[in-house]
Amino acid sequence: MPIYVSMQRVRFSSPDAYQKFKLLFSDTRTHLMQLPGFLHLTWWEHPDDSTWFNECSFWTSRGALYDWHKDTYHKHCKAWAANGAIMEDLITNFELVGTRLLRVCPVCAETQDKKYELSEEQAVLREQCPKCGFHFPVLGETESSFAVFKDVVMGEKGANGKKVEPSEVESA
Repeated sequence: MPIYVSMQRVRFSSPDAYQKFKLLFSDTRTHLMQLPGFLHLTWWEHPDDSTWFNECSFWTSRGALYDWHKDTYHKHCKAWAANGAIMEDLITNFELVGTRLLRVCPVCAETQDKKYELSEEQAVLREQCPKCGFHFPVLGETESSFAVFKDVVMGEKGANGKKVEPSEVESA
């Protein structure tokens, strides 16, 4: 199943602009979780450059990402950022071709190497070790919205009322 991935690399115009961004961004999760085509968002500071930030988001289709760009909250946040808060924003979009999970259990050394559907990632990450039952650590949703995740049943309707299908990636 094709998944649409968007990655951004951002520099803010000042430390104050980043602090204001964090306040606005903290409410992002409440808006994203309402979008049927949203799967995953993470935000982090580059370990070698404290002024460089990275965002990665996963969507059930390109159309699902466009639903987010049409969201009123997102539009206002983007306008705020474009009025001087962001100095630089590099955006890269691409289509996912596959996902694999490679795990080694710290208790029994059981090795797993398996393919999985990204739309079901949270369920897969919560699976215990099949040999000893170890619960692997899983990052949950954060109040800051720097980590927001959900699984999606493919075929449900997007914000525009249309069915979410992998083929939307090619037609959008």
